[in-house]
Amino acid sequence: MKTFIVSLSLILSATVLAAEIPAGEHALGTRKYGDFEKPEACKSCHTAIYRQWEQAMMSQAYTHHWDEIEYWDLAVPHSEKDPFFKDAADGCNGCHAPLAYLAGDVPPPRPSENSRANESVSCDLCHSITSVASDPVNFNWVAEPGRTKYGAKEGLASPHHITEYRDIYTQSEYCGSCHNEMNPFGIMVKSTQIEWTEGPYAKEGVPCFVCHMPKAPGRSAPMAEEGMVAQHVFLGAHNEAKLKSAIELSIHPDEREVPYDGTLRFQVELFNAKAGHKVPTGSVEDRIMWLDVRAVAEDGREYHLPVDLKGFDGEEFTVAADELAYVDMGVPLGLKDFKGVQRDGVPVGNRIFRMPYLDENGVMTIQQWNTRSLGVDYRIAPRETKIEHFTWSMPDDIAFGFVTVTARLYYQKLVKPVADFLNVPEDESERILINEASTTIEVYD
Repeated sequence: MKTFIVSLSLILSATVLAAEIPAGEHALGTRKYGDFEKPEACKSCHTAIYRQWEQAMMSQAYTHHWDEIEYWDLAVPHSEKDPFFKDAADGCNGCHAPLAYLAGDVPPPRPSENSRANESVSCDLCHSITSVASDPVNFNWVAEPGRTKYGAKEGLASPHHITEYRDIYTQSEYCGSCHNEMNPFGIMVKSTQIEWTEGPYAKEGVPCFVCHMPKAPGRSAPMAEEGMVAQHVFLGAHNEAKLKSAIELSIHPDEREVPYDGTLRFQVELFNAKAGHKVPTGSVEDRIMWLDVRAVAEDGREYHLPVDLKGFDGEEFTVAADELAYVDMGVPLGLKDFKGVQRDGVPVGNRIFRMPYLDENGVMTIQQWNTRSLGVDYRIAPRETKIEHFTWSMPDDIAFGFVTVTARLYYQKLVKPVADFLNVPEDESERILINEASTTIEVYD
């Protein structure tokens, strides 16, 4: 009985101590850089995993060019002009430079200074996490660095560290602690894991890492037994192969033959066949995905076809237009009477799949910390099919013969007018073809 009481006391004490370990914004300045091993310490044994991480966005979360520009040119200056945004600007580092945040080194040194903030989301940070709050958001994980490393496999031994299994490494909440984010106004400006919980894959028990950390036969280290090893590739929006074919396209006309003075009606079906969350997701304020439809007549002339309007509330944000937006960038940039830049940067009349982030004036913003409301959510949910209709009155000079109509779905990680204005390297706003589909009709006399 005495042994039982002592054991129970130890368990309760450990539980209390665990509960007292700060998480999220309360963890600011509670650790030192030296509490965490550098990624290079893992490389000698986990070479393949290190090389995967090295090429993944996890290793570039703080040093990536757009993240650096967004943080240093917009977020930090905005917080200096309006201290209300100071916690939000500091909080960026909770996911992008977590060692710096835990060390209280915010803002961290710039990436050019090559400090330990540049380790971004490092091996030891991830494998020091022991728990995540039941409602994962805003880096509310608990990190306990030390000789014990935590993971999703039981019974592993290492000559360098102690290895311990934790359930959290098999749960989507682990990912949600950084891939869900609430801004200072209580707006969920990132909700990728929440989107997953609301979709079919959560009900089927298919968590995030099945797609983003696929398993393959191999060894995690030379001394390890052969088995299925999670690949630390974290493929997502910055990987073209992951984007391509995420959405399936098909197209068909109402009629295969149309008189030269007639009207062609057709529809395009878009099916989210692969993503376990909505597309686009994550930094939705930056992303743009659009459907471009063009017809090429027998004589080679090309016609751009705008989408038919559906009439739902907020649809104006989902059809490309010659509009200005992102006016609130003028505050951190110190631009008086700034009128903004082009909202879309894609051909007018194209259907856009997005959820607009709106500032206090109802104007679209890319500053998620300054988002006061969200507009219509016209993204494509997991296993959802959206149908877009097109009506085309034949031009007076249309050539007789066959016309090929092609629908192409494009994606940009960052709206190009914003990228050009802020001098973001072109690869962040490159136009990526996700998928395309064609159909043919005949124009007759």
